[in-house]
Order: sequence, then structure tokens, then C-alpha cells
Amino acid sequence: MTISASLSRLRAGLSELADAHALRRRRVLESAQGVRVHVDGRDWLSFCSNDYLGLAAHPALTDAMVRAAGEYGTGAGASHLLCGHHLCHERFESEFARCVGMPRALLFSTGYMANLAVVTSLVGRDGSVFADRLNHASLNDAAVLSRARLHRFAHGDLDALDRLLASHPGADKLVAVDGVFSMDGDLANVPRLLELCERHDAWLLVDDAHGFGVLGEQGRGILSHFRLHSPRLIYLATLGKAAGVAGAVVAGETELIEWLVQKARTYIYTTAQPPALAAALSESLRQITAADGARAHLGRLVAHLRNGLQAQGWTLGPGTTPIQPVIVGGNAEVLALSATLEQWGVLVPAIRPPTVPERSARLRITLSAAHAEADVDLLLSAMAQAGP
Repeated sequence: MTISASLSRLRAGLSELADAHALRRRRVLESAQGVRVHVDGRDWLSFCSNDYLGLAAHPALTDAMVRAAGEYGTGAGASHLLCGHHLCHERFESEFARCVGMPRALLFSTGYMANLAVVTSLVGRDGSVFADRLNHASLNDAAVLSRARLHRFAHGDLDALDRLLASHPGADKLVAVDGVFSMDGDLANVPRLLELCERHDAWLLVDDAHGFGVLGEQGRGILSHFRLHSPRLIYLATLGKAAGVAGAVVAGETELIEWLVQKARTYIYTTAQPPALAAALSESLRQITAADGARAHLGRLVAHLRNGLQAQGWTLGPGTTPIQPVIVGGNAEVLALSATLEQWGVLVPAIRPPTVPERSARLRITLSAAHAEADVDLLLSAMAQAGP
């Protein structure tokens, strides 16, 4: 049988990825998520997940989900605007809004869908989106799909953003940033960003995927961390990381949330999240706000890891969050380093372009409050053997 030209191009493209050490593969997790996992038939000490508080397999969340599934079944059965909006969804939205100190919140099935909803609903062809160059891919894709003009500024260069905002007066404007940048672990300067948005009459969307549960008073996120309030703030938290479940939630002014209900295609045209997940999320909120001890332990682990890696001569990112990148440079080199750690039974992912800029391939170490100091010591021993 003759191979089509289209299939031949795919094969050639895959071969090019393999030659560039850029081909990705999936591992198979055969256990519950945690710091000790069974993956591909082997036990590992994991520094791979975003389960920052160790809630992904917490028995209280499991019990809440099981109880709700027993009472309400496994599926929502319809979109929110038909008959799929359940009491569990409604309850979680109200609880989350109170938690982050905003008037109202809206639950989505994924963070990708939430970012698409906000950006495409608030700006269109006549508007402009201003985005940090290290933003998550979902924010970039949302800007493109909105058909607004997309203006990207160098990472953290808020003077450049100021000039861009000043040069585009009048039209609907939205500034979009990660709260904690997912591959570098550093924080956005949200106070200065809000100041610029106030001056230039722009929305500020903060995707706090990696900050909610970790930062701020009782883990309430980056806005709490900086003690910020403004009607032009749009706060987004994903719920599969520190929250330990799945989905995402957007919080803001009442009119903003109502506008999303009426206009956001990724909310209107999809089946609602299973009610049992929302019930587990309500329990997750209770666990998060009571987890000050876990957050303090997590902070100590971050400091211990950074001190040890710096003493060994590794190049680290600037952030002090649970995301700790070790910058290596080349694809082959970072894959070799990750393979060396595997010999110690330590699982740390190698992150390569296009996820990160060219020549900045890295190990992305993520810490959890479920790690012990001895776990970090083992990682440091393995890194010392590999050598910078």
C-alpha cells in the first residue's frame, strides 16, 4: 500500500524531533499521585508533580468524592445552562469566592478552558491583549482565538508594557500574566501590573495556577500574598495542582462572572464537571485554608534544596516557590542528567523547547509538602554525583 504524502511528512517530522532529542513520551502512573509513586513498573521518589500540598490522594478528599458519587452519580449529564449545574458546583463557587475575597466565581472543567473563556469573552477584533512572553500556552492560544491584537513583552519588562499600553488607547485592553511562572517558578509583579492597568484602563487577568494553595494568607493565592483588591482584577486558579482535584475557577466582579456565563463558549458548550469533583473541591478548600503547617514545611524544603544546589554550583532560577528549575542548556545534556537521577530511583522531568526557550532546557524540580527533608537530601546526593 502506498504511503500518502501527508503521512510521510508526519514520519519525517517525528524523525526530526527524535534527532533533536525533542521527542516526548508518556510514562504510565500505576499508583496514586504522591512523592512515592509506581511508574512504568518501578518505584520512584518523585519530584514531578504539582501536588504542592499532598492533597491529590488525601483521604478526606477521597471520602468527599465517594460520598457525592454515591448520592449524585458519576456524571453531570448536561451543560450548566441546561440542567447540569449542580448544587455541588454552586456551593463550591460560593465557597471559593469567599475564600479569595471576590464577589463571585465560576467553575470550569480545565484551566485551558477557563483562560479561553476569559480572554475571548472580553476582547475581540477591536481589542488588544498584552502578554508576558513566558505565559502559559493557554493564555497565548486564548489571545490568538480572540482575534484581538496580541502584544507580547519581554518577561517581567513592565516598562515595555507601560509603553505598549500607552500606544494603544481607547480599545478594550486586557493584560494577561501567570501569577507564578510555571517553568521558572518566579512571581509576577502583580502590584505594578495592577498600577499600570489602573492607569491605562485595562483588565488584569492573573492565572494563579501555581500560586493558589501555596501563596498568601491561608493559601488564598497571589492576590492575598500582595494584599491586592480591584474591580479590574480577574483571578484564575487551577484545581488540579495544590487543590489536588481537577478543573479551574475564575473569580471577579459579579458583572464579569455573569458576562462569562452568557458569553464564554467553553462554559456554555460543554457538559458540566461531575458533581463529585466539585464536592471534593469543597473539601479541598477546607484542607488548604488549614494547611499553614504544610506550607511552612514546604518553604523550608525549598530553602534546603536551593542552598544545596547552589553549593554544588548548579544554575537555578530566581524564584523561591516549589517550582525549582535547574538550567542545563542543551536537550541531550538535560536528558542525560535526568537519566542519571533515574539510576538513583529519583524521577525529575527534563523540560525542553518549545516549552522553554531554545538553549534553556532544564530539570524542573517540584516540591511537595509531602516530601521529607531526607527526600531532598537524596535528590541532592544524586545531583552531586551528576555534577554541574
